[in-house]
Amino acid sequence: MKIEFPKKFWWGAATSGPQSEGRFNKKHANVFDHWYEIDPDAFYNNVGPDTASNFYNSFKEDITMMKKIGLNSVRTSIQWSRLIDDLEEGTLNEDGVRFYNDLIDEFLKNGIRPVINLHHFDIPAELYHKYGGWESKYVVDLFAQFAEQCFKLFGDRVEDWFTHNEPMVVVDGQYLYQFHYPLVRDGKKAVQVAYNLVLASAKAIEKFREVNTNPKGRIGIILNLTPSYPATLEAKDVEAARFADLWCNQMFLDPSIHGVFPKELIDVLERDGVLWESTIEEEKVILDNTIDVLGVNFYHPNRVQQPTVSPNSLTVDWMPTKYYDSYEKRNRRMNVDKGWEIYPKALYDIAINVRDNYNNIPWFVSENGMGVSREERWLNKDGMIEDEYRIQFIQEHLYWVSEGIKAGSNCFGYHLWTPIDSWSWMNAYRNRYGFISNNIHTQVKTIKKSGYWIKEVADTNAFSVSEELSELLEFGSKGINVRDERLIM
Repeated sequence: MKIEFPKKFWWGAATSGPQSEGRFNKKHANVFDHWYEIDPDAFYNNVGPDTASNFYNSFKEDITMMKKIGLNSVRTSIQWSRLIDDLEEGTLNEDGVRFYNDLIDEFLKNGIRPVINLHHFDIPAELYHKYGGWESKYVVDLFAQFAEQCFKLFGDRVEDWFTHNEPMVVVDGQYLYQFHYPLVRDGKKAVQVAYNLVLASAKAIEKFREVNTNPKGRIGIILNLTPSYPATLEAKDVEAARFADLWCNQMFLDPSIHGVFPKELIDVLERDGVLWESTIEEEKVILDNTIDVLGVNFYHPNRVQQPTVSPNSLTVDWMPTKYYDSYEKRNRRMNVDKGWEIYPKALYDIAINVRDNYNNIPWFVSENGMGVSREERWLNKDGMIEDEYRIQFIQEHLYWVSEGIKAGSNCFGYHLWTPIDSWSWMNAYRNRYGFISNNIHTQVKTIKKSGYWIKEVADTNAFSVSEELSELLEFGSKGINVRDERLIM
């Protein structure tokens, strides 16, 4: 079976400033820099972000390798803590400006489209300590000021801008499930932070509309979409999946594209006494400043069932999971190393949802990938990691992207997480995702088999799959509407 894609399709990969650059020459600590300073034991093998993948020092050599494997676009982020000198005045750090100018120019010199994101979980720690970070609308305004500086500095060469990467992870990690600093568990604050992040995105877009002079410039947001599948079609499971979709997906999708939050979600939050504080003026900013383009990060589905306890149970704090529980499907396919279910067809469901419910907005797969630990197990005699498992993982997901495009969804690209094995928050380098391996002790980088494979795909906009995999994909395509896989929208 041969799977083909449109001309000018984006073949690329995604990383971020805090996960690749290292802390070199930064005036300010971001929240992860600070967390590592105060609690290095929280990170796998005590490996922090100080060096990361050394991208600050080695970006020219690294970009040469990205070109060698055929990438025509790469996403990274500008660190607020690197670019800005005085965080409140918004003045520029000379070395930060130099670095990002050189970085963007180097991408362009190598024929790689720079795709630039502004916030990747890495708010400056100082703004947490002084104002509570994203709890504060003053910080929202400071973010818009930072964004404006970025647009003015780099907008002549950067066409593709994104405000946030996975804002839902900020809500979950920092305010609900305690896997990101400051490790708070406060449902009402979580709801307010979600609103403030939407407002920050809209205010950054407003600045973009004011100062952008690039006729090809556009701006969007990158969301981790996790389709919600009910355990059964019983009413209570379907109801649970409906709320999970409202909370996990629509809370950011709807205001980003339609300019308003889902009324059904607002009603629930208001009834529970946790609805965010907002003003009519802020709501108008959100309504008037919607996105041009959408990035979709997808790794695994969200399978849910009715909660095992009543939503009316007494509790000291509000949690969205009062309305749903996670559900593990029997006989599911797994990436056992990471503990995530493998379900590529969800990308087709996302494609159709965007087509039918979100104006068929132009979108791309901004992250997708397979984290595997101890990849040296697959090192061959020539020193190359033979990651056949990653190639098959990508093929399966790209098949369903292709099916979505055939069905009329406006998808224009695919980015793997990540070009070079990157530092991954608390997990540090436990799981590797890249097309290019990174020895974190020597910083020697080597192309994996998947890197050579994606070069062939990028050159031809197509790839062929084995007869065995063809049978698996064709069998799966016949089950698009099977009852136990219905997506709740």
